[in-house]
Amino acid sequence: MDAPGLPFQPSLLADGPLGPEVDFSSARRVELGRGAWVDLVPGWLSGADTLFTSLLRSVSWQQRQVPMYGRMVTEPRLHAWWGDEDGPPAERLARAPEALRGLVAPLDTRYHRGFDAIGLNLYRTGRDSVAWHGDRYERTRAVTTVAVLSLGSPRRFLLRPAGGGRSRSVEMFSGDLLVMGGTCQRTWQHCVPKVARAGPRMSATFRRRVRPSG
Repeated sequence: MDAPGLPFQPSLLADGPLGPEVDFSSARRVELGRGAWVDLVPGWLSGADTLFTSLLRSVSWQQRQVPMYGRMVTEPRLHAWWGDEDGPPAERLARAPEALRGLVAPLDTRYHRGFDAIGLNLYRTGRDSVAWHGDRYERTRAVTTVAVLSLGSPRRFLLRPAGGGRSRSVEMFSGDLLVMGGTCQRTWQHCVPKVARAGPRMSATFRRRVRPSG
């Protein structure tokens, strides 16, 4: 699917050349309980809007259909994924955009996770969303770490205890990083809800690849 023609106004803080530097100095850890935590890192990546516009044009976007309630449903967002190929991590990520591959090393240095898969979601308007969930394969692990980089327009990211409960809201801006760790994928859920109005936004997600059993 070709890059959508989406209206987007870069911010003064996130616009400019994409630099190799990332900044963890603003990192703040929030303990959620039951062994779950999140790290919030505002302004982690400089030049984030430059990366957004580059990915919008260059990525081969797909819109998947998934089984839900006994029928196939079209996901309300666009998607891209790198990490299913066999071989060492460098080979599995070889087809991912170079700018995203370059972010794996600083994330690994800090979290010692061995990230070897990258996913992109594109939320074109406020009508695009993702429902409450824990990551499909990550939630089968006792503890795990998933890093989410926000690019483009601001959007709310919600977290709540698995099974329901009071939610926590994080307003994510272009270049912000949110890292879910510990038991977060099993004991908590997250979503990006529909809103009346929103500009285009991407999330770049870094994971340790987990194959389905069997």
